[in-house]
Amino acid sequence: MSPADALSPAEAAENTAQAAVTPPAEGTQDAPWHHLDRRMLLIRPVLDLVKSLPVLLGALLFGHGEPWQWIGLVFTAVAVFTGVSHVLTSRYRITEAQVEWHTGLLLRKQRAIPRDRIRTVDVTSEPKHRLFSLAAARIGTGRHSHGKGPGKDELVLDAVTTAEAQRLRTLLLHRKAEAVATETAAAPPEQLIAAVDKRWLRYAPFTLSGLAVVGATVGTVYHFAHELHFDPIQFSLVQTVVGHFADTPAWVSLVLAAAGLLVLVSLLSIGGYVLSFWNFRLTREPAGTLHIRRGLITTRSVSIEEDRLRGAEIREPLPLRLAGGARCVAIAGGLREGKGADKGGGLLLPPAPLARAHEVVADVLGEDPVATPLTRHPRRALYRRLSRAVLGVLLLAAALYGLAWLGALPDWPWQAALGLVPFAALVGWDRYRGLGHAFTGRYLVTRSGSLDRGTAAVRCDGLTGVVVERSYFQRRAGLVTVIAPVAAGKGKYLVLDVGESDGLALADRAVPGLLTPFLTGERDRG
Repeated sequence: MSPADALSPAEAAENTAQAAVTPPAEGTQDAPWHHLDRRMLLIRPVLDLVKSLPVLLGALLFGHGEPWQWIGLVFTAVAVFTGVSHVLTSRYRITEAQVEWHTGLLLRKQRAIPRDRIRTVDVTSEPKHRLFSLAAARIGTGRHSHGKGPGKDELVLDAVTTAEAQRLRTLLLHRKAEAVATETAAAPPEQLIAAVDKRWLRYAPFTLSGLAVVGATVGTVYHFAHELHFDPIQFSLVQTVVGHFADTPAWVSLVLAAAGLLVLVSLLSIGGYVLSFWNFRLTREPAGTLHIRRGLITTRSVSIEEDRLRGAEIREPLPLRLAGGARCVAIAGGLREGKGADKGGGLLLPPAPLARAHEVVADVLGEDPVATPLTRHPRRALYRRLSRAVLGVLLLAAALYGLAWLGALPDWPWQAALGLVPFAALVGWDRYRGLGHAFTGRYLVTRSGSLDRGTAAVRCDGLTGVVVERSYFQRRAGLVTVIAPVAAGKGKYLVLDVGESDGLALADRAVPGLLTPFLTGERDRG
């Protein structure tokens, strides 16, 4: 699928109009070429050497007198040479129609991105860049690659000065600057919409980001200890702690361990919050662009054209929801949906009070459709959620019971699984309580989820169509799921388990006329 295929008709028309009025970027097709900053040569070889360190150490430590010892050395040399040649040979230029990039010494690469397809310019400054006041500029289009690295949807200039990165952001995103120059002559440089508040640190422990860090650390340590045949019990400190817990009643040990884990996770979560959202600022620039800046060690600057906004979403993970907090995420074309919206650059507000998240949505969209009262879904949706939640736990308990019967496991795992049935039923009920949908103005609003609840408002004129689907069990219950595809955000937003008649009416209203022939045929047969 080409980038144009991912755009709605409205976006395609808008891009054509913008391309017609875009002023020349660098003059003519003979625009000058720019190179990456040569100061990156002081950093890139060191980084490549660190990446190749496992291979190099393996060759030096275990390859004495062996021919394959030289393979590790050659591999390291090639990696360093490739990195240096990338910095020396990479060049780029901005013409009236496109952004061109050439690189390579032995294997040459050339790429070009049409300027009317550019959606975002993401400026990131990691510690390696900040040593020399450099930055990495990621020029993104409306496509989403599914690989691990940057694909054809993104062009990365990994070593430009901070001033050059800001120039690229202004040049590539503010294409209508001349058209609005007279309107914004007396306007302030930018309007502040939201800034981080130190009091919001109280929401950090409820994000559970520290729990992920603890889990990853424990897993890594266990893996290396297992590979090296190393027993941590050999440490006297570990022996003292284990001996203390062995002489303490089980319930006391459990409470102490839980309390220690809670304190550790909270401290790590607060640290992660500070590193990620330090100096967070969301501003609106006169040219109609939202500008997001955040980060302590690694700073990040993302610009989103408001013309590309297709809505907003408020996300409330269960712990954060219990604390009265939420995050706000933009639904915009061209933003990368990484592992979480924080990674993708569309974060409009970090974990903060729910009321503040609604204020940001209202300021960004001009209204707050997310606060609209939602229509509840039929009780049959409740039965589906209860049965699926409870049945999953019962199947797990049955499997554990079978393993215990075969002697592979003791009896307590399946008994503990049965004890989870009430909690599973509670989660199923909460998932039903979170279901809802509504129409307000030009937005379709849908909400779903319990452990990670999301309320999304999507502009109907930004939808690329509408899909109505139902499974065998949904047909028996008289329910359907309405899918609203959009070339932004997650790519699609679901209205789960709505009544069949209400779902068809909802789909027909979201994209008027699209389902009219089918609905008319159903009425005629009726």
